[in-house]
Amino acid sequence: MHHPSRQFMKAVVIRKGGIVAVQDHLVPSVNDDDILVKVVAVAQNPSDWKFLNTSSNVGTVLGTDWSGEVVQRGKNVEIPELGAHVAGMTIGGTFVDCGAFAEYVKMPAELTWTVPRGTLTHEGAATISGGLCTAAQCLYHPGRLGLVEPPDSVSRPEWVLIYGGSSSVGQYAIQLAHISGYRVVTTASPHNFEFVKSLGADAIYDYKDPDVVASIKQVTEDSVCHAIDTQSTKETQQLCARAMGTAGGKLILMFPPTFKAKKLRKDVQFIPTLIYTALGRPLTLGPQAQYAAQPKDRAQIVGFLKKVPGLVRDGLLVPNRVKLWDGGMHAIPEGLQYMREGKVSGEKIVYRF
Repeated sequence: MHHPSRQFMKAVVIRKGGIVAVQDHLVPSVNDDDILVKVVAVAQNPSDWKFLNTSSNVGTVLGTDWSGEVVQRGKNVEIPELGAHVAGMTIGGTFVDCGAFAEYVKMPAELTWTVPRGTLTHEGAATISGGLCTAAQCLYHPGRLGLVEPPDSVSRPEWVLIYGGSSSVGQYAIQLAHISGYRVVTTASPHNFEFVKSLGADAIYDYKDPDVVASIKQVTEDSVCHAIDTQSTKETQQLCARAMGTAGGKLILMFPPTFKAKKLRKDVQFIPTLIYTALGRPLTLGPQAQYAAQPKDRAQIVGFLKKVPGLVRDGLLVPNRVKLWDGGMHAIPEGLQYMREGKVSGEKIVYRF
């Protein structure tokens, strides 16, 4: 394993007008605490195409979730070793020197995790980091739900509502909550019921069922005080607010709360979360959406990532189902369009480079 001798690499770069193209791009240079990874597989996320619409992102490398092999280490890095199979998430579509849809990605070593030998393929490992870290931030961050984190488990099984159980974040949130000893009530399409149950959900309802709120209240005996809305649309925020128990509680959102949802329940804390604040660099998601790097968010995820290899080794974490998209890096614009059209359900589009 050696550092690439050439100065340029192929990467998926954002151009004017929100389009992407594969072009030559500088190989990022590593700092003392970084590693450089030769990317083997990447997974596509809904956030990827959302970065295309911000003019300040022109010239940046797209892509969040990756899996690959360590080819260079900064002078302070002892783990992972050169040649190790590692995976992680980066802030794609924001900076010229990081982004997963490229031949090489630069990462702070502490924000990656080593894939135990003989456990996961690069394709499977690529689906994990973004969804899993978001789920861990929602469940375990003291400023979010602050629940009991593995290897500990809760003494009395309380209910957690996870709206959107077959989404990437939903799948990992169900698995983590289950490992932590919580009882999980979730929503999904009927064709995903068996799959979501296999991840550890205790009760599953069709999100299109007009009685879904009543069903959640009944099975949980109106006791839900911990909830995650993985969709966080106007409609789902209100639905989750109504499904919360009589004592109120905390509802974690992927987007800011709507006025209507907050008006519905004064006894519920609506807490938006964004995993990118844990990655150590400020970012802009639009003219009104600027986010500073949050050291507390980073510290929480760094601590959690240390546990991930063990969870994978013990078979406690199942990756998202992979839809392998042929054509490698050059096929990414096509795969993004497919996702934009809402054709992805319960699986992740993955490319192998």
